[in-house]
Amino acid sequence: MSMSEEKIAHQPAASLPSRKALPPFEALRAFDAVARLGGVRKAAQYLCRDHAVVSRHLRAIEDWTGTKLIQRTPGGAVLTEDGIRYHKQIATAIDLIAGATVDLMKRGDDHRLHIRCMPGFALHWLSSRLGEFEKANPGIDIEVRPLDRLPDVLAHHTDVEIRLVAPYADRIELAAELRSAEIVHTPVLAVANREYLARSAPINEPRDLLTHQLLHEENFNRWRNWLSFHGIHEDVELSGTRLWQGHLTLDAARHGRGISLTNYVIVADDLANGRLVDVGEGKPAFQPLAVGIYYFIAREKRWDSPVIRKFRQWMIATIKKQHPHLKVGDGK
Repeated sequence: MSMSEEKIAHQPAASLPSRKALPPFEALRAFDAVARLGGVRKAAQYLCRDHAVVSRHLRAIEDWTGTKLIQRTPGGAVLTEDGIRYHKQIATAIDLIAGATVDLMKRGDDHRLHIRCMPGFALHWLSSRLGEFEKANPGIDIEVRPLDRLPDVLAHHTDVEIRLVAPYADRIELAAELRSAEIVHTPVLAVANREYLARSAPINEPRDLLTHQLLHEENFNRWRNWLSFHGIHEDVELSGTRLWQGHLTLDAARHGRGISLTNYVIVADDLANGRLVDVGEGKPAFQPLAVGIYYFIAREKRWDSPVIRKFRQWMIATIKKQHPHLKVGDGK
């Protein structure tokens, strides 16, 4: 018997919780994902599981506890009062397990970089520029995973999260284990192609957009909030195509299907080559511009690890070089 085995063997026996007190962990993960993301479909996408598998896990944990935790409604799955109470109690424990595991996995590992960000940023900015970082830093194994709704950095082996916070959204609240820094302040713009604008009614002020074909993501909230920022506060009845993700609405705008909301950083190339037009450019009624902020988020313990620091500094230097007129953070 080795010394470590002998040490473990002579430790006093711990009092284990009863088997019935601990549901299967896969069922707990599924319940936690549904609670955090707000639906079975999103949880299945996040967990890389089939919708039916997640539903089966939910039934399993309800059978295990003998309590109704999820209410199925026409709008999707929502937590019952017991479900809300139970999730508050287990969420911290799940975060602690995830955090401890990630700390162990990442200890001394400066050759891998796992990045999470919104699909639009990944496709329209990061993908075309990441080769520059790879060339300058050979030997780093990089994984980029675009997600439309970002999970907690602690929960999915993520090193870095890039998140855009709109000017009309609440400030981000991070767990104590996380740290953030502003990368860049970027205007949020309404854009369309020239062909669409040529065949459509003139646009002189934000209210004129209500008569146009607006391209929406998952719901109408993004446009409603942007219009409110520009002084249109009444409860307007919005309609139009829903494409679920910003990179799809942007692509639809490129093809003349309507007007998309996006931010300057990811649409700058399209504006420069004339593929898309900022419909409010030069029009006083669109001032002041709505300005969102891209944040760089990582774990506090690894904030200054070489690979994360290099990537953060590269992002800031690249954006500052390409967009010297924007307010760029220092990444500290």
